[in-house]
Amino acid sequence: MTRPHAPAGPDADTTGRQAAPGDGTTPAVTPPADLHRHLAARLDGAARAWFDQALDEATAHPGTHGPISVWELRLAEAGRRCGPEHADAARVLILHAAHADAEALARVYHQGTADERRAVLHALPHLVPGPEALPLVEDALRTNDTRLVAAALGPYGARHLDAHAWRHAVLKCLFTGVALDLVADLGRRARGDAELARMLGDYAAERTAAGRTVPEDLHRVLALTGSAPTHGADGPDVPHGKES
Repeated sequence: MTRPHAPAGPDADTTGRQAAPGDGTTPAVTPPADLHRHLAARLDGAARAWFDQALDEATAHPGTHGPISVWELRLAEAGRRCGPEHADAARVLILHAAHADAEALARVYHQGTADERRAVLHALPHLVPGPEALPLVEDALRTNDTRLVAAALGPYGARHLDAHAWRHAVLKCLFTGVALDLVADLGRRARGDAELARMLGDYAAERTAAGRTVPEDLHRVLALTGSAPTHGADGPDVPHGKES
């Protein structure tokens, strides 16, 4: 039987708490080998033994065996076994060891908890070179879970979201308090984007008219949009650096 959609686990955060910038070992931007070394050095004996076994199982049985694969069950245990602070990294490394493709990642995302969904989003740049997992990013951006929104705007989202969706995602970060330090490739994608500048200006004007403060991050991104010659708003609406 397929694992049902489960409620958020104890290490979940669906309350809108602002996500914080990583410390240089953020799973989405850290090479798996480096992430593995960092995590292994911080797990205690029991957690390390469980983690090593989970990786061995994922490597030995990367596909689905029966209704659900062994490594998918390990994803659900990671928070309890490794602790909330290490769960994202452990899950990403299990997914990497299992060579999870876009189909497997979509299954884990849609059947998993908020924590497992976040790990899938972190794993995308390591496992999916093309845009086929973009629906998962788009789904995360429709949620009110700030940590899912932040994870959706990692390197994979920066590479594959079109300009229209990416601009609205940046605005959503401002609405919900997600730190823009978490938006991958922000400077490159915002640079010279006249339409983003217009949207930011409109949002700032609305808040000012309502007597509300304008987020400091808005001024920062607005400055980035003017850091290179702008293109006309009627130009092609394609993402910067989109892979062909």
